[in-house]
Amino acid sequence: MSAAEVIAPPLRRGTRIAYGAGAIADGIKSTAFSTYLLLYFNQVLGVSAAVVSTAIALTLVIDAIADPVIGRISDRTRSRLGRRHPYIYGAALPTALFFGLVWFPPSGLSDFATGVWIFCTAALARATMSTYQVPASALGSELTQDYAERTRLYGLRYWFAYAGTFAFAAFALKFFFVATPEFPKGQLNPAGYVPFALAGAVLIFVSILVCGWGTRSRIPYIRQAHDLPVTPGLLAHLKEMGSAFRNRAFLTIFGFAIFKWTAIGVYGATSLYFGTYVYQLSSGELALLTLDGFVAVCIALPLAPGFTKWWGKRNAALFLALFGVALGNLPLVLVYFDLFFAPGHPLLLPTLLLVGAIYGAMVAISLMTASSMLADVVEDDAVRSGRHNAGVYFSAASFSAQCASGLGILAAGIVLTTSRFPAGVDPAKVTEAMTDSLIAHYVPMVFGLWAVGCLIIWLYPITEAKHLANVERVRAREAEAKSREIQDAPIGAPVR
Repeated sequence: MSAAEVIAPPLRRGTRIAYGAGAIADGIKSTAFSTYLLLYFNQVLGVSAAVVSTAIALTLVIDAIADPVIGRISDRTRSRLGRRHPYIYGAALPTALFFGLVWFPPSGLSDFATGVWIFCTAALARATMSTYQVPASALGSELTQDYAERTRLYGLRYWFAYAGTFAFAAFALKFFFVATPEFPKGQLNPAGYVPFALAGAVLIFVSILVCGWGTRSRIPYIRQAHDLPVTPGLLAHLKEMGSAFRNRAFLTIFGFAIFKWTAIGVYGATSLYFGTYVYQLSSGELALLTLDGFVAVCIALPLAPGFTKWWGKRNAALFLALFGVALGNLPLVLVYFDLFFAPGHPLLLPTLLLVGAIYGAMVAISLMTASSMLADVVEDDAVRSGRHNAGVYFSAASFSAQCASGLGILAAGIVLTTSRFPAGVDPAKVTEAMTDSLIAHYVPMVFGLWAVGCLIIWLYPITEAKHLANVERVRAREAEAKSREIQDAPIGAPVR
């Protein structure tokens, strides 16, 4: 029998944890590229912010090609390891290798040549990460069809992504970017980026393998592709990808994702600027401040299913995002109007930790819920198309996240350029006028991006009742097709 016809046992705790732990890889890559890459090349190596942010943004061209192709191919793959696991295993080593390579440009390069180096190595790192991330994300929709279980499963994955992101960032700030007499702000010390890059590469490699090995027991219960191999040609590819964008529910999630990840990309690329130059925190204080993200996701994980039950997935994703971002930007607004704690005040760090934890929890629940919503779109599409195109949908979602992350870094470069914040500046020489200009350009952009995204997600049409109806219709259709196959088969013929 096919996997679709086998009754799968309940998910074991170890399988859930292994699937979630796979997100550590993406969390490390995301925090490294979003938070440290611009700072490293701009403030440490002295490369123009416009060159660095443009080079990173141009890697979106690679994502635009790679993500949909990977998703489509994995949907059509038949193997003894199923549709997703061959790509999960195969991506581990190349992803780790290219991630590490980004941070070691040859010495003596011009700004333009450095930009080319960033583009080439970061594009390869993104493409290989997508080879893992797209099939792994699609795998989550196949591990369970339960409406609430999906929120818990993707919530766990986000928990590990946040844990990887903030634990790695805190560890790096504490042990790699240690303050020295020459570099009082340890995050500006170029020597710290060598162990940072190597440790990140190793952890990415291990995380991907844990995800693949820990979920291998579910391969017999996951639907195999019964279709012919992928039809070659650009037209066939565009036709299949276009089917996703005819689904209203997916369009709303895609639009929301573009704007929210762009805003998150701006935040990630500028957070160390605010910590270093606005709040004037040491590397140790910045390491402690990263704990708010871990606390936030620990708060969000048990609360996410409750919010989706009380408010519904759409409302939880929308309202928590808006409330959270408004709260998260409040300290910067108060700094602008000279109403917040001055650098060095004993209440500055505790207040930032508290605000960051609450803000982060709200945004984390919104992100968890949005991923669960996307998994529900797979059955909604299957009712219309007769196919389970999880790879196609999650590849488009992955592209939106990668695209918006790159756009976020580009937007951060625009913020730094239009605010005339200098490159390679000594923190002691940064003036209040410089930081006020940075805040004035940053806050309206970030809040505006989130607001537009929330307006789009308001149009999401799938409720719990509609999802349950979709699941039943898909099951009935599969049972009917199986019945016809048995009736039409010759006597004594094997049944798939």
